[in-house]
Amino acid sequence: MGELQLIGIFLFVLFLLLGSGVWVGLALLGVAFVGMELFTSRPAGDAMITTIWTSSSSWSLTALPLFIWMGEILYRTRLSEDMFKGLSPWLARLPGGLLHTNIVGCTVFAAVSGSSAATLTTVGKMSIPELRRRDYPERLVIGTLAGAATLGLMIPPSLTLIVYGVTINESISKLFIAGILPGLILAGMFMGYVAIWSQISKGYHPTPEPRMSFFDKLWNSRFLIPVICLVLIVIGTMYTGAATATEAASIGVVGAFILSGVQGRLTGESFATIGSNWLQALMGATRTSAMIALILAGAAFLSLSMGFTGLPRALAEWIATLELSRFELLLALLVFYIIIGCFLDGISSVVLTMAVVEPMIRQAGIDVIWFGIFIVVVVEMAQITPPIGFNLFVLQGMTQHQMNYIAYAALPMFMIMVLMVFVLIGFPEIATWLPENMRSAAAAAGG
Repeated sequence: MGELQLIGIFLFVLFLLLGSGVWVGLALLGVAFVGMELFTSRPAGDAMITTIWTSSSSWSLTALPLFIWMGEILYRTRLSEDMFKGLSPWLARLPGGLLHTNIVGCTVFAAVSGSSAATLTTVGKMSIPELRRRDYPERLVIGTLAGAATLGLMIPPSLTLIVYGVTINESISKLFIAGILPGLILAGMFMGYVAIWSQISKGYHPTPEPRMSFFDKLWNSRFLIPVICLVLIVIGTMYTGAATATEAASIGVVGAFILSGVQGRLTGESFATIGSNWLQALMGATRTSAMIALILAGAAFLSLSMGFTGLPRALAEWIATLELSRFELLLALLVFYIIIGCFLDGISSVVLTMAVVEPMIRQAGIDVIWFGIFIVVVVEMAQITPPIGFNLFVLQGMTQHQMNYIAYAALPMFMIMVLMVFVLIGFPEIATWLPENMRSAAAAAGG
């Protein structure tokens, strides 16, 4: 049977299952099972059991529920309120004013969360009322929040990078370090857009903030100390090689517990509430981790099934016959991921396609660490792309605006992310410099 017929059968079964409301993980298992039964002689049941166990028992995957748990704990603290108090005195005088608290606040929380939705909800529940009260333009309030919240997928600890690393068997720590500079640059591009828009727009007249002395600003900055310490400990232990991603996640959970306890003041009255919050955080992390683990198990079985059919290798060879340049291949993948991002969430997009895309990029000589950052930027776009953009749904629930209004407000951020893709293609060192230097520093220390 030809490759086109195989692709047609796989896609038909996949969309049939997804369209019937089956969970993504179960749909992937179903497609893989059909492929194994129809096109290979290997017993599908035995292969499925072995693959699911192997993928689920991965040591690298252990970091995933721990980072999710850390984010869930911090989501239930006063972190957003403290960040606004600490950031607003420093950002109020920048062109664009307190709108920058959306971007910087999302950047800071992304460094301790890893989840786009958690970042959006935590920062948004404090910044939206405050910015509305000061008469900032509603479209820009929503747009900056929608775009900046996607930094939770890029800046470590990133759940998408963990899933990508597990899927292609690459170092999670290297991927985390690779995401730091691109994440900061993308945040800077968002801030640059806000600054320019505030200067050229005639309808930009927010209520000015009262002036504060330098020492008052420093005093307000005390609210940022706990979260900054937590970020430095989690990221620093990985960067220096003192801890693996899983060990750093464990440290982060302990730090989040301490931060939560300190903010709750551990009085007799608050103890029951703190315990309830921690239990809710644990259950939220368990649900999210189980969902992602099921998707990864389905993706692993699908990769095995497709490997036996020879489809990924055949597609990679076919792509090679087209003699696409590196830029043309990346442009084709950019369009491809933007399209599927309209209908699938980011993690599903990654695990669903890696079985086919990984051989292509390796054959084209594309660095897999760099490609991980490339794909995360594109997956970020899916978070604000209708009709399935998850951040749009979260914002709709928080603001009660129509979906088309929110999507239009997020459009400039989408275009900035497209620009960021081309910046990455033109300057790949943005994603590869830190991991390479970390490797060299570790080798020098060991030698």
